[in-house]
Amino acid sequence: MSAAGSPRVVDLRSDTVTRPTAAMRKVMAEAEVGDVVFDDDPTVKRLEAVVAERLGVEAALFVPSGTMGNQIGIGALVQPGDAVLLPAFAHVARWEGGGSAATFGATLVHVPGESGLPAIEAFEAHCYGPHPKAPRPVVMALENTHNWSGGRVFSVEKIREYVMWAKGRGLACHLDGARIWNAMIVTGNTAAEHARGFDTVSVCFSKGLGAPIGSCLGGSREVIARADRLRHRLGGVWRQAGILAAAALHALEHHVARLADDHARARALAELLARHAIGTPLHPIESNIVHFAVHPRFSSAGALVDSARERGVAFFPTGPASARLVTHLDVDDGDIARVDKAFATL
Repeated sequence: MSAAGSPRVVDLRSDTVTRPTAAMRKVMAEAEVGDVVFDDDPTVKRLEAVVAERLGVEAALFVPSGTMGNQIGIGALVQPGDAVLLPAFAHVARWEGGGSAATFGATLVHVPGESGLPAIEAFEAHCYGPHPKAPRPVVMALENTHNWSGGRVFSVEKIREYVMWAKGRGLACHLDGARIWNAMIVTGNTAAEHARGFDTVSVCFSKGLGAPIGSCLGGSREVIARADRLRHRLGGVWRQAGILAAAALHALEHHVARLADDHARARALAELLARHAIGTPLHPIESNIVHFAVHPRFSSAGALVDSARERGVAFFPTGPASARLVTHLDVDDGDIARVDKAFATL
């Protein structure tokens, strides 16, 4: 029940809507802190060391958001006029305000493909030769899991093919691994195995892991030093950030294995869509995201969303006839049962 006594809304808009658990709040309150600008916050330094070890890289950098992690990760690899090759529906391309172009002067070359991982041949076709009129391709950026493709998970073997192609073309590689923890659960591989071969890797704590804020960028010491300068330039250097680093450390320790529950509940939601003629998933349900085409009996995705909200279920439209559901730490089996009842009345 909410504070006002009305039933709690089942919030399926995103896995970013979670609130810190009581245990997480406790470690935040008790965190040892310093000043990140002076490089003496011990909890931040511990988080960065843990993330670097898990990713199998030399260094990591704590930043406020996944967007900043992606942007400074790419920014550390490009010069103005360079090009970044990436899937057309990548988060970096669609949902980061054109930051790579606006801030670093990089051209984002959108490689078409439906699955979130276009064919290597498609990347090759967009890898322009060294012509003075063409932007110089220097980076390939991938995303795993892939948000817009319904949380699609790509195996380490498949990703390795792309990394090998890129390296053979002389390209650096960036991985948007905001939900790399979900990919780990699905494939059984470690974060380091998923990150292998990438020059920069961004990972997030405020999505499936339930921390209130924060991401890390991993890479070599040289690249992270360049990224750190960009972090300063963009105002992303914290002061007593150990309070937030403590939440991220707690999330890494306690909230990774339980992502399997989110995946199971996403599959349950997909079954409810079919059972109640709500819609049809647009992609295989591989992690915690259900992106679906809305059933024609609804006038629009917006109309469906409004009707569901009236019945205590929140999600959002992704287009005129599509919508998305996302499971997370704050959604339990009882919530799935409430969604079942709500959908039955639509």
